[in-house]
Amino acid sequence: MMDHTDKLRLLVLCTANRCRSQMAEGWLRHLGGKHVEVHSAGVKPSVVHPLAVKVMKEVSIDLTDHRSKHVEEYLGQDFDCVVTVCDSARETCPVLPGAKRTVHHSFPDPDKATGDESQVLEVFRDVRDQIGRWAEGFLQGVCG
Repeated sequence: MMDHTDKLRLLVLCTANRCRSQMAEGWLRHLGGKHVEVHSAGVKPSVVHPLAVKVMKEVSIDLTDHRSKHVEEYLGQDFDCVVTVCDSARETCPVLPGAKRTVHHSFPDPDKATGDESQVLEVFRDVRDQIGRWAEGFLQGVCG
């Protein structure tokens, strides 16, 4: 992956830091391994969604120790890249002067899924897989 010994520092932002940013943090950490340091946060933090934890566990990524964090915890820190994964976060995030670059990729919000439990789970799985494919390509682009 990366030739230098410095880890790529990434921050993933979403409104509630509940689903998409948590899944993206998990994927990026899993795929990037020792080459990345990944954090996630939100502009209106909530709690990590139990279904996000469940569907990530299905692909052997454990989010059980994750917590929803406010973006202010990261103000003043340097990041190689800040990634926004929802349109609301993109519009409302504070400027992070320590970010070398900012990338936006919007994913559907699985927390808005309706239907019975199996239908909602399918939406979470679909978003999980979309984020996983994106994370793989993103890391190849910045680390390859």
